[in-house]
Amino acid sequence: MAFEMFPFKALVLLSRYILRRLRNPRSLYRKVSSNSHSSGQFKLQKYPSLNQRSSEFTNKTLVFDVENTLLKSTSLFSYFMLVAFEAGGIFRALFLLLLYPFICFVNEEMGVKMMVMVCFFGIKKDSFRVGRAVLPKFFLEDVGFEGFEVLMKGSVRVGVSVLPRVMVESFLKDYLEIEFVVGRELKVCKGYYVGLMEEKDDGLALEEIIGEKRMDQCFDVVGVKCLNKPLNHDHLFSHCKDIYTVSEAERRNWHDLPKEFYPKPLIFHDGRLAIRPTPFAIFAVFMWVPFATIFAIFRIFIALTLPYKISTSILAFSGLRLRVKKPNTPISTTNGLLYVCNHRTLLDPLYLSTALGRPLTAVTYSLSRMSEIIAPIKTVRLTRDRQQDSNIMEKMLSQGDLVVCPEGTTCREPYLLRFSPLFAEMKAEVVPVAMDAHVSMFHGTTASGLKCLDPLFFLMNPFPSYNVEVLNKLSRSSTCRDDGVSSLDVANQVQKDLGDALGFECTKLTRKDKYLILAGNEGIVKNGHKS
Repeated sequence: MAFEMFPFKALVLLSRYILRRLRNPRSLYRKVSSNSHSSGQFKLQKYPSLNQRSSEFTNKTLVFDVENTLLKSTSLFSYFMLVAFEAGGIFRALFLLLLYPFICFVNEEMGVKMMVMVCFFGIKKDSFRVGRAVLPKFFLEDVGFEGFEVLMKGSVRVGVSVLPRVMVESFLKDYLEIEFVVGRELKVCKGYYVGLMEEKDDGLALEEIIGEKRMDQCFDVVGVKCLNKPLNHDHLFSHCKDIYTVSEAERRNWHDLPKEFYPKPLIFHDGRLAIRPTPFAIFAVFMWVPFATIFAIFRIFIALTLPYKISTSILAFSGLRLRVKKPNTPISTTNGLLYVCNHRTLLDPLYLSTALGRPLTAVTYSLSRMSEIIAPIKTVRLTRDRQQDSNIMEKMLSQGDLVVCPEGTTCREPYLLRFSPLFAEMKAEVVPVAMDAHVSMFHGTTASGLKCLDPLFFLMNPFPSYNVEVLNKLSRSSTCRDDGVSSLDVANQVQKDLGDALGFECTKLTRKDKYLILAGNEGIVKNGHKS
C-alpha cells in the first residue's frame, strides 16, 4: 500500500512546489550569453529584487521595453482612449469602447492595430497634439518608481515601444529625458493619418539610432524586458550583452513615481478628461454624460435667474461645493477694492462673488462671447494695450470692487504663472485671494478646444468644488510707488503670498509659454476658439 501511495504523494509534493514558485513572482532574471547570441545557449540566474541590482546598470547603455518595464499598467487601452476622445471626439471614443471586447480576444499586436485604426484614421497629422499636450500626464502617473530608478542609472537609454512614436516620444524625451525613442511609424496620405502602421523596420541597427561615434563609447549594452513576453524589435535586443526581465506581478506592486522625482515638472497639460479612461471608468463617463449635460444647464439656469441667497442654497444641494476662508480682520473701504486671485477656471470671479456675498466686476483678457453673455456678474474685456487696459481698470474701480487674474490664463497643476504687474499700478487697495478648484471627471479649461464650453464642462462634474481663501489686505506702504516699491515687486510678492497659501510653486512662465506648448499658438481668442 505504501508503495502504491508513493506516486500520489510525489505528485502532491510536486504540485505544492509549483504553487510556491507561482506565488513568489517578485523576481527578475538575467539572461547571459555564453559566447554569442547565435549559440542559443543561455544561463538564467535568479535575483530577489530589482533594487539589489540597480548598481549593475550604472554607466551602461540600456535598451528597454517602455510598456513592460517602465509603466505599471498592463493595458494600453487607456492611452488609445485618450487619443480617441481628445483628438477624435466623443463618438470615436464610444466606438472604441464598443470595440473593446473584441480587442480582448485577439493578440497584443492585432489589438494595437485595431486601436490605431479607430483612433488615428482621418486625423490631421499637423494638428495632432495629444501626444505632447495630453498623454504625458497619464504616462507619468503610470510610471513605476522602482523601474524608473533603475533606468535612470544608464548613461545612454533607448526606449522601445509598441505604440506609435507620436504617442510616446514627447513623454519620454521631454519629461523623462530618454535620449532615443523607437516606436511604430504611422502611414500618412495627403497630410492625414490613414490608421495603419508601417511594418517593423528590422534592419534598423542600434548604431543608426545612437550614432556610430557614440556607439563606439557604449561598450556594455543591457536590455530590460518583461518576463514571459516575446521581445519587440528583436534586432535591437540582439546587441545586448545581458538581458534582464521583470514579471507583471512585480510591476503591479511597484509604487507610483512621486512628482518631486520627475526629471522635468509637468506644469501644463490639456484635454477634457480628468480621470484615467479605463474601460470601466470611460463606460461610467458615457453613462453620466446625458444626465451631466442636463445637470449643467440646470445649474447655469439657477445661477442666472435667482438671487444669490436663494441660488447658493439650491446649487449647493445640486452638488456644487464652496469652501470659504476669510481673514480675522474685516475688510472694509469706502473706495473700490481690487481683488487679485490666481486663475483656475473661468468661474473664479463668480465663486469669489458668491463667497463675498456681493456683486463684483471681472476683467479678463480672453473671454468668449458665450461666457460673456451667460455670466451672472459684470465682465469687461481687456485689450492687451497697457495704457488702455489701465484706463479701463481705473474706471471700473471708481464704480465698485474689481477682480483680476494677473496670470492671464488658467493653470491646472499646483503652480502659479508669472503675475502681470499692471494691477499693482492701480490706485486701489489690493486684496489677494487664493483659489483652488477640484473636479472628478471633466476639466473646465482647455487650451486647444472651444473656450465657450469651459464652464459647461466644469458644471458637468458630479461634485465640482472650489476653495476660496481671502488673504489680508496689503498695506498701503507695500503698494505705494512713492515709497520706492515697484509694481513688479508687488506682483511678485502677491504671487508668493498666494503660492504659500495654496502650497503651490511659483514660476516665471507666462500664458504665451502655455499656449505654445499645448496649442501651438499664443492663445488669442477668435469667435470662441483659441488660436
